[in-house]
Amino acid sequence: MAVSAVSSPVVPPSPAPRRPAAESLVVPAGRTPDQLARDESFWSAVAGKYRVSSDFINLENGYYGIMPEPVRQAYHRNVDQLNELNSHLLRTTYADQADEVRKRIAAVLGTSHTEIALTRGGTEALQNLIGGYNRLRPGDAVMYADLDYHSARYAMNWLRDRRGVSVERMVIPEPATRQVALDTYAQALREHPRVKLLLLSHMNNRTGLVLPVAEIVTMAREKGVDVIVDAAHSWGQLDFTIDDLKADFALFSLHKWIGAPLGSGFLYIRKERLPDIDSAFADETYSGRDIRSRVHSGTMDVAPILTVGTALDFHAGLGTAVKQSRLRFLRDRWVHQVIDVPNLEILTPEEPAMYGAITAFRITGRTSEADNVAITKDLMDRHRIFTVRRGGPVKGDCVRVTPALFTSREEVDLLARAVREVAVRMRR
Repeated sequence: MAVSAVSSPVVPPSPAPRRPAAESLVVPAGRTPDQLARDESFWSAVAGKYRVSSDFINLENGYYGIMPEPVRQAYHRNVDQLNELNSHLLRTTYADQADEVRKRIAAVLGTSHTEIALTRGGTEALQNLIGGYNRLRPGDAVMYADLDYHSARYAMNWLRDRRGVSVERMVIPEPATRQVALDTYAQALREHPRVKLLLLSHMNNRTGLVLPVAEIVTMAREKGVDVIVDAAHSWGQLDFTIDDLKADFALFSLHKWIGAPLGSGFLYIRKERLPDIDSAFADETYSGRDIRSRVHSGTMDVAPILTVGTALDFHAGLGTAVKQSRLRFLRDRWVHQVIDVPNLEILTPEEPAMYGAITAFRITGRTSEADNVAITKDLMDRHRIFTVRRGGPVKGDCVRVTPALFTSREEVDLLARAVREVAVRMRR
């Protein structure tokens, strides 16, 4: 399939002059998060704290979240310090510094640092939780959904050989309203009574759908099913604490919506459930009663971890509620301009609790990988808008759009015009 060129390209806006990065943000007092979400002068100041290429409009920020300038500068200082001090840092001050990072994370998450272990990202955290879960017996089953993260699904499939279990795959229907999601998980749990472990994405990385995790965890628990919650995309983007999820086991990324350097994340295990996750590779560095024994990364680059505190400072300067409102505003801004296009399918529902920044779209009938790669190429070639094709949803491939805190209203308006244009040209 080729996209025909029959209209003039939309011209991207000229990049705004970059302002020097400041160490702190001043959030105007007396404004609600929703009011502040619409204040372009404020968000222009926020955007000035990021170094972003002017060669294209980046609407593929779901891979990872770039560091704002105060964080990037702190990271470089920490890289230099680690290189200069070498093993002296690692053997003297690092352990206490890492513990302070765990305490900072715990305060934001609403838990104790004794229930947190640092990892090199969300993937390492989920692999340690899935692989270490020791309550499975031959003949049991585990289950995941079509929209769950691919690395998580691989790890669940691996349990077939490691634990002697069967693996069940469920499908989340389109369109997926809150009630549809609840009904789908309830039906899957009824139909698969041998399931003992469920993987559950808070916000999936394919369409951005946000699931009612607490309700699903509760219904699973009533059937004797444990749940591992993948919150890699939601933490720092959505406003919640660990108690809001009702999770016993969860994994998080720090290099997505918190804006820490690549190579930082953590896992969470509720204290009384720690014995249900094996120590990593029979780790003896820490006591089996210490959650840190559930991660064994060897000698690692600790500069990202040392920078997490600065990232949390920047995050706190805005506040999760403000970030959530701005990201939903940007999503709504472009979606509501194209929602009337007859051959365009938006893959998140119009229920604010079920989306954040990430939303995917599909042009009706264009469901193959090649179709959607062509759409992303068209958006980039004609309009200098960078997006990504995603596979996995039940009705076919799609294009994922992910604005960030530095994204302007003008940029998502441009996206809306470009999406409308490509949908009209590809109408069958």
